[in-house]
Amino acid sequence: MACICEEKAVKGGGLSHICIGHHWVFANLSQEEKSSLARAALRRKFKKGEIIFNEGDNSNEMFLIKTGRVKLSKFTEAGSELTLDIRKAGDFLGENTLNDSFSYPVTASCMEESLTCGYSRSAFEKLVMENPNIGLQVIRNLSQRIEWLTARAGTLSLNNLEERLYKVLITIAHEHGVRQDDNIVIQFPITHEELSFLAGVHRVTITRAMKALKLAGKVIQKGKTLVLSSVPVNLQEQT
Repeated sequence: MACICEEKAVKGGGLSHICIGHHWVFANLSQEEKSSLARAALRRKFKKGEIIFNEGDNSNEMFLIKTGRVKLSKFTEAGSELTLDIRKAGDFLGENTLNDSFSYPVTASCMEESLTCGYSRSAFEKLVMENPNIGLQVIRNLSQRIEWLTARAGTLSLNNLEERLYKVLITIAHEHGVRQDDNIVIQFPITHEELSFLAGVHRVTITRAMKALKLAGKVIQKGKTLVLSSVPVNLQEQT
């Protein structure tokens, strides 16, 4: 059976093969339960630059990105935008919607035309009332995810800043880049300020670490494009 999202997908948008019922949040459910999830999901289209939610808004929706890219950012008191993460098709947002007191901690805006598939809090609560095992399994899956994120946070304690930055670039390339032979190309611009927040270090430190990576031949800059050279497939998969 074809994915229902295909009917509303953005043309040329790279529809994710992941259906909401197959996402890790809903892992280990029966086929009948997954079908219930798919039928109840709300599908929404967004234009490039459109805001999905603003920082501080009451969280009332969780969703899977089916096509497009979504930027997560915060704004300083001076009005400067700080990019914290970039989410792609197949990524999930708003899991904390299950918490009644939760407000979105970031602003989510579309970097390109996007399609999402998800639930409002009330619709999901209704779904769980009708299918109690879905709620139980979601709790288990979120607990496992917290353990995974805790382990991943350990990479921020790396003493070698170049290694830390390189791991961040590999992660971005793995999720958003294009492999060309032994290289991975990141085809959209990333500022040093954005990298500083992703790596958890000062922007000046990023500048020094990036210079070292370029001198070592690990990173090649071609205009606004970054090329990570000679990246083994197994290294890409480990990050």
